[in-house]
Amino acid sequence: MGRKPTSNAWQWSRSAQTRRVLLEAAREVFAAHGYDGASIADVVEHAGSSVGSLYHHFGGKAELFVALWQDHQDAQEQRVVSAVAKARTKGEEDLLTLFISGARAYFDGSWEQRDVARLFMTGDGPPGFEMMRRARSHEWVRQNAVLLEAGADPVDRMTVAVLTTIIGETAREIAASSSRQEAGALADTAIAYIRRLDPMSPPPGPSAP
Repeated sequence: MGRKPTSNAWQWSRSAQTRRVLLEAAREVFAAHGYDGASIADVVEHAGSSVGSLYHHFGGKAELFVALWQDHQDAQEQRVVSAVAKARTKGEEDLLTLFISGARAYFDGSWEQRDVARLFMTGDGPPGFEMMRRARSHEWVRQNAVLLEAGADPVDRMTVAVLTTIIGETAREIAASSSRQEAGALADTAIAYIRRLDPMSPPPGPSAP
């Protein structure tokens, strides 16, 4: 007599699938109506699930929104990490070139996931969400500083912060773009700015009197 599929692994797989379906439904509903205009009833209807299941997996509307944001952030981070790792396996060692590889991957993700990217840049979210975004931005600057091997010098820190801001603002514009061609032009322009601000290059000397 065969064993019934009631193992912990099967239950976990089913639970993970339910969570994924709810997140995809939330993505559609929040993107269409914003945080304030969306409702739990809309999400569970799109997911073909139940209110109880949603509360079991996420706890409520605010937690669902944050989970969707975190999912998007994790996907973007994974794109960047993979792009940098791929460049390194091809023998690339120049830090700025590696940084640019990651930036281009981030831009690609902003275009491909533009529906949720637009959602998260509207400022429409649950209480405390803006503080979470700021904390994530500070961590992003820190990670970029590590990648670029920036020192503790204030100018180095400022330059990395400016580079990170360029990527973030460009990603916002890309998400709002009307075409892939427009998004590509924005990405190319941002990369040109990043090359000009190369934190690895020595600072210019004092100008002659």
